[in-house]
Amino acid sequence: MDVNAAVAAAAAIAGVCTGVIAMLAFRWSERDLKRPTRTSLHTDPVLPPGVDTVLSVLRSSAVVLDEADSVVKASSAAYALGLVRGGKLAVEPMLQMARDTRRDGEIRQVELDLPRRGTGRGEALAVSARVAPLGSRLVLLLVEDLTEARRIEAVRRDFVANVSHELKTPVGALSLLSEAVMDASDDPEAVERFAGRMQIEATRLTSLVQELIDLSRVQNDDPLEDAEPVRVDELVAEAIDRSRHQASHKQITMAAGGTADLQIWGNRGQLAAALGNLVENAVNYSPARTRVGIAARRVTAPGGDLIEVAVTDQGIGISDKDKERIFERFYRVDPARSRATGGTGLGLAIVKHVAASHGGEVTVWSSEGQGSTFTLRLPEAAAARDRGSGHGGLGNDADTARPDETTAYEPIPAPEVLP
Repeated sequence: MDVNAAVAAAAAIAGVCTGVIAMLAFRWSERDLKRPTRTSLHTDPVLPPGVDTVLSVLRSSAVVLDEADSVVKASSAAYALGLVRGGKLAVEPMLQMARDTRRDGEIRQVELDLPRRGTGRGEALAVSARVAPLGSRLVLLLVEDLTEARRIEAVRRDFVANVSHELKTPVGALSLLSEAVMDASDDPEAVERFAGRMQIEATRLTSLVQELIDLSRVQNDDPLEDAEPVRVDELVAEAIDRSRHQASHKQITMAAGGTADLQIWGNRGQLAAALGNLVENAVNYSPARTRVGIAARRVTAPGGDLIEVAVTDQGIGISDKDKERIFERFYRVDPARSRATGGTGLGLAIVKHVAASHGGEVTVWSSEGQGSTFTLRLPEAAAARDRGSGHGGLGNDADTARPDETTAYEPIPAPEVLP
């Protein structure tokens, strides 16, 4: 009996010990599950509170890297720029910056030129990269695209350089001519000749300054705020009157035609300047005793009807390589002729920006030795369609369109055609 009691007591004690050991083992394993491991630090990183929200509203491309250089968070802009591929930062210089910052905690910034994604050619992507520590384990990379800013800055530098060069020519000429006048003070004929030259240079300088002012007003291509219906026939008549003297001097016939009573929605002053520049160029670049035609018509377009105003000349024409650059500021197809006619090289640039700000475009057809046709396409004013329009126009002899152009203008009596 005593033996059985002893065995039972020993069994009870053993059971209690086993239960205690099992309970301790369960508690120990549960604590181990809750403890962060080295692996979990790499595979399950957590952004500090509020960082995710801040990154989502930043304009810069944002990338967050963990200790293993894996991407924890990346904005859509970072993927679009090709910074992140396959869950990794794809730009080695930025990756090295992130490692250095993780090691010493210092903020770093650098500007880089990166090849565009998917191509090995073309303009490089200019970016500014800034790396900073984010907590104790993460690194934040912010990348700003500077490509457009650099392009604008380059255009601004070229523009300033070109303006300085263009202004220096007439200013220098005026200085030399004034000295010549002083030296020839006792020669009335020489004084009169030099004074005439001074007037020419002063006129050229005034034209350049005025065109610079006009260009500064329209070069942003912003939509118009003070637009109104503008009659096309009035614009054409004004453009013809502007070049009347030069055309008469060269015995160039200016003829207008097309559809009458058309209206364009836009700024009258800017439209008059644009069309006037096209007609003036046509006259200046045409040989003597040739023809310049201006014709207008309505064309149907998906977004609404457009008004086409075409200016055609029989001048020297434009080569294919020059067609790509003629709308650049200060670019001249024939620099010698431009200087002889007082051209500034800004006229077509103004036309391009006026067309863009009016929601339209300007195109060119040209063949060397045969002449050119510049066409303005601009939105029609709705008031003109409501009133209804008939045929007619601004002039006769509107058959100056090229044979390969599908343009059918109905000629009507002109207010005046220069002989």
